[in-house]
Amino acid sequence: MQFDAPPLQVTAPLMFVIGAIYLLGPVLPISRLWARALVFATVWLIVARYLGWRYYTTVLPADGRWYEIGWIWFCFTVELLAIGDAFILYLAFLRTSDRRAAADAHERRLRALPPDTLPSVDVYIPTYDEAIEVLEKTITGALCLDYPNFNVWVLDDGRRPWLKDYCEAKGVGYITRPDNSHAKAGNINHALKNTSGEYVALFDADFIVQRDFLIRTIGFFSDPKIGIVQVPHTFYNPDPMQTNLALRKALPDDQRFFFEAIMPSRDAWDAASCCGSNSLTRREALRSIGDALPTQSLTEDMLLSLMLLRNGYITRYLCEPLAFGLAPEGLQAFFIQRRRWARGAMQILYLHASPFSKGLTVMQHLLFLPTHWLSQGLTFMLAIVVPLVFLWTGVLPMVNITVEGVVHFIIPMILAMAGGICLYAPKQYFPLAAQVLGTLQSFRILPSVVMTLIKPFGYGFEVTPKGGAARTAAYDSGVFWTAAILMGLTIAGLVVNVLPEWRIIPKTALIPVGAAWSAYNIVVLFLVCMLSLQGRVKRGEERFACDEPVWIIGPGSTRTLGRLNDISLSGGGIYANACFSGQEGKPLQVFISEVGHIPCRLVWQHGQLLEIKFELGPCVERDLLIRKLFTSGLVATTVNASAWSATAAVLESILLAPSAISAVNSEGESIAAHATAPRRLPAESLVILPNAEQPPWINLASHRRAVA
Repeated sequence: MQFDAPPLQVTAPLMFVIGAIYLLGPVLPISRLWARALVFATVWLIVARYLGWRYYTTVLPADGRWYEIGWIWFCFTVELLAIGDAFILYLAFLRTSDRRAAADAHERRLRALPPDTLPSVDVYIPTYDEAIEVLEKTITGALCLDYPNFNVWVLDDGRRPWLKDYCEAKGVGYITRPDNSHAKAGNINHALKNTSGEYVALFDADFIVQRDFLIRTIGFFSDPKIGIVQVPHTFYNPDPMQTNLALRKALPDDQRFFFEAIMPSRDAWDAASCCGSNSLTRREALRSIGDALPTQSLTEDMLLSLMLLRNGYITRYLCEPLAFGLAPEGLQAFFIQRRRWARGAMQILYLHASPFSKGLTVMQHLLFLPTHWLSQGLTFMLAIVVPLVFLWTGVLPMVNITVEGVVHFIIPMILAMAGGICLYAPKQYFPLAAQVLGTLQSFRILPSVVMTLIKPFGYGFEVTPKGGAARTAAYDSGVFWTAAILMGLTIAGLVVNVLPEWRIIPKTALIPVGAAWSAYNIVVLFLVCMLSLQGRVKRGEERFACDEPVWIIGPGSTRTLGRLNDISLSGGGIYANACFSGQEGKPLQVFISEVGHIPCRLVWQHGQLLEIKFELGPCVERDLLIRKLFTSGLVATTVNASAWSATAAVLESILLAPSAISAVNSEGESIAAHATAPRRLPAESLVILPNAEQPPWINLASHRRAVA
């Protein structure tokens, strides 16, 4: 590559960025304020330098046909919008919080108090159409809470008789209402009129609370200005990107960036947002806004935080996994969820309690702006379209652009922006993965965002499918063929401009730049195509690693000591020295600590590894197994990845991902076929009080642990 200026002068900013951010940055104590401020200043010095060049050299002198000038200004406007949102994010990252030590202190204080002095809590589980396979874990988990004064309430907008019977058998409260107005928020508001706890804990139908949730969170309310305590949404299953690209062990789910990097920083500015599920709310704070959740937006949780802020109550964030739920299990569920979030966030801009309303600090105003839904979608889309426009028309997004300008200004800015975020969130932000997911998302979400800006209201609440309803093999044909066509046009554009007699690009010096950008886009679009091919999971229930001894009881009551390799609610893998060859399909029993005897059948044996399938109907052993698997952190999975390892894994998935698409195993069938029955209860208000006595699971689990 030839430069008109001396190479050292041209590449000096690039070398500075590499040295300052990529070599020296990782050794900084990034939790310290001065280190965060240094990263901020370094990045935005590079960005400010770029913006000066971008405006005065590549935009302001623009001339030519009207569409060429319009294209230049449109690209620059979108870029400014994206940089503005990035600036807000960087401002947030100047601070961060870690409330775990405070939670420890609160827990010690509360455990020292007499149990009857602790405040009362109503635990809400709103539901509409979730199956028993989802709800049984959530309800059983809630009953396992290590707290003396709480009631569990299932708020059933589906009015299902089988769920009423199940709740009565478990001793939890059950509430229905005459209609389904205002969807989830309306369901909760109806329950608020029929319950009286001092605090309200909320869990979506698929989120299983950990036993110590209340004792770890309720102590924060000793500060009278705390209205809500929120903990992260953590998942025990892979999300669509992890599933479809076979990245479960190489890449965390995409929400780790928000919950483990952004939310602690928002919390440090007293601008954390309620995220609905996994939250604990002070009833007194709700009374200050009418003793009800707001219903004007599809994202009532975000709007609730804004309204409480205006009344002097903040949302406190504890970055600790205290509830585990289901990530979207398919692309349809993923898009339904994200579209609802995007629409609800944009709707808030049009409300009286918007981010522009009075009573907020400057940072609260900025951090509640939902413009990133628009800026990110436009940016990811333009990143694909701009090279295409250049290859097929020769129209550039800027004037006076040279290879020297790209190396001297553009590349240092891009590397600085991405590198700075990687320093603030080294285990949560992965640029290539974010680009692929953002591009996929923009195809479906950007049109919804634009439509909501034009017509903000009038959209129904779409429930995210969960469980078996979300696990489908269908691919997203719209996304797949859009990405495939864009990829084909990019490849064709490169071929056309390589041949001199067909070349469209007037400036041949820019062909290497366009080719490099296009090659990157081809990789991104190919990965989007792969991501749109819905991979089917191997099992109906998630397996979790578990290394502990078990007893295997075979024919004639023979006992063999084995060791668990992994386990789910429907089966497991056990290492055993004994040979069970020829006994496939025959009944066995396993004795598991804290659970007891579980009837099962041998599926197959490979060496010392036995694959078994549990045969557990509704029984106390099933409840104890749910308690063991889902309420004590066993389902927690940690993926330690860096930007480099995650990028390598994403690229490697191009070769490996097709092997991940396989049929669903029949393991994990629903325990109650009647759960899909269409019969409904009358459309009326029904309140069944919970049983005052808690299940004796703690004593049973302790006894069976001792027996093991």
